[in-house]
Amino acid sequence: MVTTSTPALLLAFALAAQGGTLTPLEWGSGPHTVDALRPVVYTAHRGGALEVPENSMSGLVAALERGTAQVLDVDTRILRDGTLVAMHDATLDRTTTSKGRVRDLTAADWRKVRLRPDPELKGSWRPERPPTIAEVLDRFGGRVVLMLEAKDPDSLETLARMLRGRGLVRSVLVNSNRPAVTERAHELGLIAQLWRSAKQMRHDEPKKWRRFVDVLDVDHKARNGDLVRAVRSGIPRIWAHTVNTPRQRDRVLRLGCNGVITNTPGLMWRTPVREPARG
Repeated sequence: MVTTSTPALLLAFALAAQGGTLTPLEWGSGPHTVDALRPVVYTAHRGGALEVPENSMSGLVAALERGTAQVLDVDTRILRDGTLVAMHDATLDRTTTSKGRVRDLTAADWRKVRLRPDPELKGSWRPERPPTIAEVLDRFGGRVVLMLEAKDPDSLETLARMLRGRGLVRSVLVNSNRPAVTERAHELGLIAQLWRSAKQMRHDEPKKWRRFVDVLDVDHKARNGDLVRAVRSGIPRIWAHTVNTPRQRDRVLRLGCNGVITNTPGLMWRTPVREPARG
């Protein structure tokens, strides 16, 4: 069960917006793990995709250095030769200067791909090669908690081997929309995260997943009752996605969520939580 009260959550976020208790932990003698996360968490979705180029090394570096999120989210895809790479879509068309299916490429092909930064992003962002997941793990593993969404379920065993080999099992959340994939991640000894859409949540029974779900990632657009049912499911962490405005954040906190996944971590961090007016 989520045991932190809603007033406590609101106070924690209010302090965070003023540079208080949610300042990310400094790198110490050991890796930063999920177990060490604060009771209330900000996750930078794809690195914070309305503030930095999504799933890019430069964007992830900027998100880490800004210190506005305790978790960095990265999407994972698998190439034809088994290489895992950072990419949300199944094709290259939307975010790169290339076209075609990600899965048709080899590692050699991947080195030729260049990201196309959204021109509406603030700042100067140059085209760059999208990273492999090995590069993400080697650059950020243990320095910050990572959330890796396994877009291709058949990549799960490879991802598990990579995490074990680097000693990062407790520092990485492995996310999926499919309960069966999340259960398999749990069986592999990984920290398992399940995300659900507002439509799915209308019929979900989250209590059924308590055995294998460590984080339930719920759609902020879901009905109040569906969100509350998730909060009361017994799953310890209930984080809401994809929250991009302070008003959306304040609502899910009031309903009992203890984390937000956001494309705008900087905006969230700067904006204090508004407690509901007392009648």
